Parts: sequence; structure tokens; C-alpha cells
Amino acid sequence: MSCLYKGPKRTKSQELAFQEQIKKIAQENGRRLGLEGDADLNFLLVGGKLIKIRSSTWKKCRFFKLQEDCKTFWHESHKTFKLNNTFSIDEVDSVRKGRQSEGLNKHTDPGVEEQCFSIIFKGRKKNLDLMASNREEAKQWVSGIDKLLNKLRTLSRQQKREHWIINCMRKADKNADNQMTLKELKHFLRQINVEVEDTYAEEIFKKCDTSNSGSLEGPEIKHFYNLLTHREEIDVIYGKYAETQGQMSTRNLLNFLLNEQREQASMEDALKLIEKYEVDETAKQNKRMTKDGFLMYLHQEDGSILNPAHKVIYQDMHQPLNHYFISSSHNTYLMEDQLRGPSSTEAYIKALMKSCRCVELDCWDGANGEPVIYHGYTLTSKVLFRDVIKVIKEFAFKTSDYPVILSLENHCTVEQQKLMAHHLISILGDALVTKPLGDTMPTNFPSPEELKGRFLIKGKRLDKLNTVFNNNNTVEEGTVSEEDEAADVKENGQKAKPKKSKIKLAKQLSDVVVYCKSVHFSGFEHAKDSLSFYEMSSFKESKAFNLADTSATAFIHHNTDKLSRIYPAGSRTDSSNYNPVPMWNVGCQIVALNFQTPHKEMHINQGRFLPNGFSGYILKPEYLRSQSSQFDPDTLPKGPWLQKKVFHVMVISAQQLPKINKDKQKSIVDPLVRVELYGVQADNASKETHYIENNGFNPMWNERFQFNIHVPELVMVRFVVEDYDSTSQNDLIGQYCLPLTSVQNGYRHIPLLTKRGDVICSAGLFLHLMLIDAE
Repeated sequence: MSCLYKGPKRTKSQELAFQEQIKKIAQENGRRLGLEGDADLNFLLVGGKLIKIRSSTWKKCRFFKLQEDCKTFWHESHKTFKLNNTFSIDEVDSVRKGRQSEGLNKHTDPGVEEQCFSIIFKGRKKNLDLMASNREEAKQWVSGIDKLLNKLRTLSRQQKREHWIINCMRKADKNADNQMTLKELKHFLRQINVEVEDTYAEEIFKKCDTSNSGSLEGPEIKHFYNLLTHREEIDVIYGKYAETQGQMSTRNLLNFLLNEQREQASMEDALKLIEKYEVDETAKQNKRMTKDGFLMYLHQEDGSILNPAHKVIYQDMHQPLNHYFISSSHNTYLMEDQLRGPSSTEAYIKALMKSCRCVELDCWDGANGEPVIYHGYTLTSKVLFRDVIKVIKEFAFKTSDYPVILSLENHCTVEQQKLMAHHLISILGDALVTKPLGDTMPTNFPSPEELKGRFLIKGKRLDKLNTVFNNNNTVEEGTVSEEDEAADVKENGQKAKPKKSKIKLAKQLSDVVVYCKSVHFSGFEHAKDSLSFYEMSSFKESKAFNLADTSATAFIHHNTDKLSRIYPAGSRTDSSNYNPVPMWNVGCQIVALNFQTPHKEMHINQGRFLPNGFSGYILKPEYLRSQSSQFDPDTLPKGPWLQKKVFHVMVISAQQLPKINKDKQKSIVDPLVRVELYGVQADNASKETHYIENNGFNPMWNERFQFNIHVPELVMVRFVVEDYDSTSQNDLIGQYCLPLTSVQNGYRHIPLLTKRGDVICSAGLFLHLMLIDAE
């Protein structure tokens, strides 16, 4: 293991002392995580050999171990120029037991199922497929990594900050002597994204070096840490309300909750917060809150921007299915672009784990009689239909119990369609809806609650649904019009054959389509007069936006008793997205986006479905569910939707923003914050702060913005932090989006997410927010 620590060769006694020091650091970090003496953690710290699997022929034995920070894994690599053989637990999304990745399923034998596991990374980093020497070891690796993930996720933001800063200090202490020289101090400041003048660094150093030894140790390092993490803005807020011998009494805290946070709180609520967050036992016994307890409260969900009551299912889930916005994915099988990108079952797992409730399957004839999924007429790779259905069955309800719609784009011959139907029925079993829920012909959709744990198929059907009840369902196969999206793909010049408007449809596949029968859209009047509630249309974005602009109220009425699916234009070969908000504004439910493309549009989508228990279903406002609604998002006639408000935002500060260019040691960010609002046209707005030079650790702006709002129920708020660049486009540092109706008033911490929607540990914004009625 000498490759772990490069440096001057140590004597035997130095090496023993060094290893003892490392052991102590590991114990300290284990204690901080609440895993002191844990057998699984100790197992990871010792490490062991695992077989890394990349293909049927590439299976190599490698040593893996957890480093003493209890966050970083080191692994052996035989690549000549590979310098970084580590990955952080922060990069890991989950650990999967068994052969549950595409690679392990393909490249290993079912007999080694219990020895296998996969480490799934966030973003586009490839999975790490591994095999232990026996099932017990595999179990311990999985259990240990799972524990680490769960412990790090449940740490408060304050604890994460401390963990992060202390480990940065450890890394800066190059010779691990538990002392910090001025040179090491400068290195540390650069690591935590703070650029300081040499004179200022020397000033801090002298202030803390009370022993005049030329290095900081013990209490001096603690003093330095306290100076560094001191937050002036918290002092001001706390000082205003801490009127009881320098601390907050229960009454003081209640005044803060009522006056600043605008919460409907009681003395009992204030006392509960003291009991929950106060870190000083004496203060807790005296029913008081210290500044440390106050900071802990601000960093937890009670002090977060997202209303804690909205983190769980809080909406009525017994309304008809079409009364909800449904989190929906387009070309779900793609990992990248639509011309050459790989198709993968992994893409379905990622979408489903983000609570996507409508996934798309683009089905074509495959070799050996087995249907495949890929983007037709392109060079994207293929994946078996059967494998996709198995993965959907396995992962559909891990983050949400509510129904999943499988949107089929069927290009297969009748024989392979029969096999598709067989796979759907045999793999999904009783969870597949194959007939209406009641004993009589329905006149409306069942609710998400009634459909919990069930799958619905969206596709073509040979006949009307009432044939299920009158025994007229005898047709073996027939001809139906092609899916609108399939025809659009060919229109976009990706064609390999002449356009055909009709396809043959097998009865078996037709029969599994119950509540989501695809039909061509021929106008709102025709739909109202001739179509049943379960007959739904798909709209290309250009057509949908045109209808929203010219016939918004008619579109809203259409969506009060039918489902509408919107999909990106076929010309978006880079898998880019359209803005989903105008589609939600006219009540469209299945607004399908390319989940694999992490830009602003996906951030808004992620924010839209963040509340209501992350279920993938959001109940539409009442005026988007009523047949008599006269709502128009552009003209805004008088009605219950008009609730004029003023949204005051004060951007106060940020904490521990990550470095953008990690390769450059001296690269420090120049952050600015932008607040963006998306809703009806009249509510769209964007305002930004000035940028702060060379400070990503604790920049402070104290800038105020005001937004006038007309239809608050439809407003999405997006907070963006960027690294200012005068010569090129600013780089995204982090972002967070949520509905305005889920924002808590007052002083709030906002977590920051990466471009791909993963939480950036320890980073955040601190704002004051106030949504009040307009005069």
C-alpha cells in the first residue's frame, strides 16, 4: 500500500507513528459520522481485493480501501499515467447488490449473483462493477458503503461543513505532524476556495500563533477554525433576538419565528426546536438556544427554503389521473444525444429513481425475433425490450409508489409485437393494468391512489375500450395510424424508408392499452365531440406551443378530461429541451423532457416535482381542472388565479462554493447569484447580484430584489450561482429550483445542486425571503 502515500522514506519508528496517527484520524472521522467502532466501517478501512469487471474478457483483481477521512476510496490502478486512483463517497449515488447493472448482467454468470455488486455514480461517470471472493465479503462491502452513504446524507449542513473543513485541513498538513505552517495554511485556504493576500494570511497566522512557534497546533488550529467559520450575518440576526443573558429564551425564539420567519408558531413549537437543535445541554435544560443551536436550526429542514410540510405527500391523490402534472421522460433509453449515443437500461433506472412516472420505449424488430429499443434511423446502440421491462419492474416503485406509464412507440412487425405483449404480461404480472378497474365501462380516469404500484401502457388500440365489456373484442390484428412522433422523426430527415401512415397492430399488444390510447389530434372541437376520455394525443413542441399561444383556454378545457403528451422536436438531435412551464400553464400533464440533458429546463422540471413527497405527481391548480375555467395565461382575465403578490428576496451570503477548475491549484471562483422566476408571461423575471472577486468560501452580497407576481401557483423560482468571467460565458457553480408555493418566508438556507441535480455537500446560499400580498 506504499503507493497511497508518496513522500520521503520514513524510518520504521516514523512509519509506525505515522500509521498510528492515520488510525486516530480514521477513528475521529468515524466518531463524527456516528460509526465509531462499527465493524463494517473498519472492514472498509482495512480494504480488500475485488475483481473489477469491464467485459467478458476484462476482469482484473484490484485492491480497494476507504481512506482515513471516511469519505474517499482509494483503488489500485495499473494504468501508467493514472494519477488519481480515488473517488469520493459524495460522487456515489447508490450501491446495488447482485448483478443489477447492465455490465454485470451481461458479463457474469448467474451463479455468482451473491458475490457481485455495483457502485453507481452520479452524473455520467461509469458504474463500477465488482465481484468479491465470497457472498459474505460482498455483503459487507455493500453494507459498509450503504452505511456511509446514509450517514453522510443525514448529517446536517453544519456537520458536513465541519467534516469538509477539517478534512481539508488534514490534506493541507502535508507531513501529517498535526501542525500547520504558514505555507500549509495558504495551501489550505486555496483548497477551500479562498484567495487571500499573503499579508492577510500572515496576519491570521500571527493572530493564532500565540506560542510564536512558527506553526499552529492544537488550540491554535481551533482558534483559526473559529475565525475562519465565523459568520457575521448570523451574529447580527441572533444578537437582535438573544435578549436573555446573551441567549435566546423560548419567548425570544418565538418572536423570531413570528416576526422574521412569518410562521404560525406557538411557545410549544419554539420549545420543540430548542430540544431538537440545541447543542449545549445546560442551555437546553434552561430552555434556551445558543448561537450554535440557532445555526444548527437554520441548517436543518426547519430552517430550509423548502416547506417541510411539502416534503411528504400533502396533496389530494384521489383525483382523476389527468388532474395531475406527471413527471415524464422523452427517449428515456438514451444516455446522451439522439444520433450516436448509447441506449441503456441504466438510463431507465436513473429516470425512475428521479421519480419519473412516464418513460418512453421506442420499439423496433431485433435479431433472433427479439424486439429491441433504440432511436430509429440513427447510430444509437440497441437494448433488448425484455431487459428494459425487467429493469422497469425492478426500479419503478423504489422512490414513488404512484403509477408508471410506459409510452410505446411501436415500429415492430406483428410477430415481434406479440412477443412485446408477452414480455409485458409475463414480467409485469398483476401490476400491469390490462382492463378497466371497475366492472362497468368507466367515464373518467382512476386516481393515482387507486393505481398505486401499477403500470399503464400508452399506445395504439384496435377498438374502443367498451368492447372489453360487450364481448366484441374478437379482431386478431388490424391496421392503425402510426404514432405522431414516429411520423415526425421521419419528417426530420432521419429517414431510411418512405413515410408510412399505417402500421399493422397485433391484438395482444392492443389489449394491454387501457387508459392511454394514442390517437391523432384533429382539433379541440373534434376531440370534445368524438373522443373518449382515455383517447389521448401527443403534440410536437412547436404545435403545442402554437396551440398554447392561440387557443390557451381551449387547450385547458381539453386537458380537464383528457391527457396530453408533449415531446421535443425531432430536430433536437443534441437531446436539448424546451421550456416546460408554458405547457404546464395550459394544463398539459405529460410534458416529456430529455432527462439525460442537465440544463435549465431539467432543473425547472426537477423543481416542479420536488414537493409532494417527490412522488412524480403534482395536483394541478383548480382553474386548470375545471371545465368552466376562463383562465388564459397570456391575457390574465379576472378570476381566482389572480392573487397579486410581491416577492422580496435579499441575497445575503453563500458558504463553501466548490471550485470550478479543480485542476488549477490557484483557481478561485468569482461568484454571483441570479434569481429567476418562470410562470405566466407577466411573472417571468430575472435579477442578479454583482460578482465578488476571489471568494468561494464565504462571499457576502446583501443585495435586495423585488418581484411583482400575478399567478403565484404557477411560478417556479430558480436560484443560480455562477462563476463570473469577463471574457467568456459564466460557469455554473450550483442551482436550486422549487415552486414559489413551497418557499418558506424568512431567513433560509438553500442547498445547491450540480448541473445534473445532485446535492453539493456543504455548499449553500443564505437568503431572506418574503412573499406578501400586493397592496
